[in-house]
Amino acid sequence: MLSIIVPTLNEEKYLPLLLASIKDQDFKDYEIILADAGSKDKTLEIAGRYDCRIIPGGLPSKGRNEGAKVARGDLLLFLDADSILPPDFFGKTLKEFEEKKLDFASFGLLPIEGAKIHKLAFNMFYNWYIYAVEKILPHAAMGILARRDLFLKLNGYDETIKLAEDHDLGRRAQKIANYGIIKSVKINVSDRRFRKDGWIKTTIKYILCELHMIFIGPVRSDIFNYEFGHYKDKTKN
Repeated sequence: MLSIIVPTLNEEKYLPLLLASIKDQDFKDYEIILADAGSKDKTLEIAGRYDCRIIPGGLPSKGRNEGAKVARGDLLLFLDADSILPPDFFGKTLKEFEEKKLDFASFGLLPIEGAKIHKLAFNMFYNWYIYAVEKILPHAAMGILARRDLFLKLNGYDETIKLAEDHDLGRRAQKIANYGIIKSVKINVSDRRFRKDGWIKTTIKYILCELHMIFIGPVRSDIFNYEFGHYKDKTKN
């Protein structure tokens, strides 16, 4: 079984898109665990319609860890609520995961919405970069597939990290297990954070975060002013 774990906070707009994209897959041997941080909109109502198991969450790291504690699957798939899976995602992902004998995998990303220039920006500043440094500097964001026993061995996400806790998890995994990037499929993600805060400003923030992780260590302060769940009212319809 595959356990899909999604942290949420007021995600009534994007969550049904993600859940529908999961339901439309040919692969059906999964459970969906929704770790909610106190949504006040229709998030929980939507999750109930898709037979999600709902548990108390918190910030993303805590929500993911709590989801892993109750997961029944041997494989854990962590997804952000504002992502959408392309057709045959599970088929392609699981095939490549097993063929490469991976224990931990991340994915390339493409924006759900936006102009071609934005898709090019995702490729140039994220996808091509993480492919180039795959063997020396692991990255993992918005979608992570991990063997449950490895995740437990790593003690899950470090809940003291304020930003890029998923990259930290990938780098710790790579030290003791087989890490790789799934190349046969990408995850479609919302670019709402870039649209609200500005593409240039947000890109610079993530570059600085990367440099902080490389030269100083994980980001455990509020220096980059990350907030969870404050983009709801500014997304486009």
